[in-house]
Amino acid sequence: MADLCLDKRGLRDWVENLWEEEIVPELIEYIAIPNKSPLFDPDWAANGHMERAVSQIEAWCKSRPIEGLVVEVIRLEGRTPLIYMEVPGRSDDTVLLYGHLDKQPEMVGWREDLGPWKPVREGEKLYGRGGADDGYSAFASLAAIEGVKRFGGEHARCVVIIEGCEESGSFDLPYYIEHLQERIGDVSLVVCLDSGCGDYERLWSTTSLRGMVAGDLRVDILREGVHSGDASGVVPSSFRILRHLLSRIEDPATGEITLPELHASIPAPRVDQATQAASVLKTDTYAQFPFVEGASTMAASPAEAVINRTWRPTLSVTGASGLPALTDAGNVLRPHSAVKLSFRLPPSTAWEPAAKALKDALEADPPYGAKVSFTAEKGAKGWDAPPLADWLADSVEYASTTYFENSAAYMGEGGTIPFMGMLGDRFPKAQFLITGVLGPQSNAHGPNEFLHLTTGKRITCCVAQVLVDHVTRTA
Repeated sequence: MADLCLDKRGLRDWVENLWEEEIVPELIEYIAIPNKSPLFDPDWAANGHMERAVSQIEAWCKSRPIEGLVVEVIRLEGRTPLIYMEVPGRSDDTVLLYGHLDKQPEMVGWREDLGPWKPVREGEKLYGRGGADDGYSAFASLAAIEGVKRFGGEHARCVVIIEGCEESGSFDLPYYIEHLQERIGDVSLVVCLDSGCGDYERLWSTTSLRGMVAGDLRVDILREGVHSGDASGVVPSSFRILRHLLSRIEDPATGEITLPELHASIPAPRVDQATQAASVLKTDTYAQFPFVEGASTMAASPAEAVINRTWRPTLSVTGASGLPALTDAGNVLRPHSAVKLSFRLPPSTAWEPAAKALKDALEADPPYGAKVSFTAEKGAKGWDAPPLADWLADSVEYASTTYFENSAAYMGEGGTIPFMGMLGDRFPKAQFLITGVLGPQSNAHGPNEFLHLTTGKRITCCVAQVLVDHVTRTA
């Protein structure tokens, strides 16, 4: 399937130099910008960090010597900006390449010499928030497009979209897609660089993404705090009530979500892919996570671990209020407890009915007549890839064996990319290459996040190869 005119050694060497001489320095500058997503920085417009990141990426992209390249920053009133790029090609059959530039908040626990806005390179790891998730995507996408023509290949018309709201659930993006629909055109291939990889030894293609619902659960039992010795045994603990409510939806012993509205049947092909991915990764499926000594995984096997994180609903408590710091905790029975709940949903589970089922289950018949509220803060649709076309399967395998020197692998991802579900609905006939650099220990959203530079370079080459194969697939 591969176009023999593409100079692969020349492409590999050029990408290596471009990353080292230009992209890595740009990423170092980008990581230092605390452009948190609007959900975590409501004053993002006034603070100006988003604008700095947009301006930096826009300037680099405009500097590329790509014939016919158009780079625009589109601004809809009251919404985060979006970088829109077009590159003409051998055909008008459109490839849409996607990434985002907003970031998750700082998170605690960074290594003493690291920090979210402190870029540090150690060998092939570039530490700091947002480099891997996924500030590199704009640079890699345009580098892949440029590399195709430089080294003898051709590509179809390309559109690149870099949004500023993904980490908040992409709530601004539908307005931009509607605004730009005529300019985007009919898309036959989507390339997204915001996903993960099971290891750094091959090209990984994401076959599904979980949906999500996040919201706040709050329990109020008193108007103000009271002496715990005086009130305990008379006034129920708001924390115990909260714990009781959570047991309505999650088995506290196993972590299994008990609400049927949050589950979905798992397609047999996805079970097969999970088994194959587990055979490649083996215990690395869960050994990548920084367990404390003596701790163990929830899963009974590597294959079960893959299924758990890709097709089963889960609950994570990601924040709390009403709880003073340990050093400030007196003998007080607190008036309320509140937690931030993050539910990951199977790819085919609609988040709106799931959010309603959660609200109904948590708020019904509150213990002791306490005031209980669950407020869904955000939700996102999951995504399950359409059947893989033969040409794309061949291209992904060829790209992986050429630039990684290992066969490609396929696996669902536990995270959420709202844009994929949106595109799947809008372009039902499109093929998808969803990949990324978020591999073992890269720790997106957490402390010590890093971008694996070698993988970023190889993925850039792989995307170039797929662009070539896309335009020649019917030749």
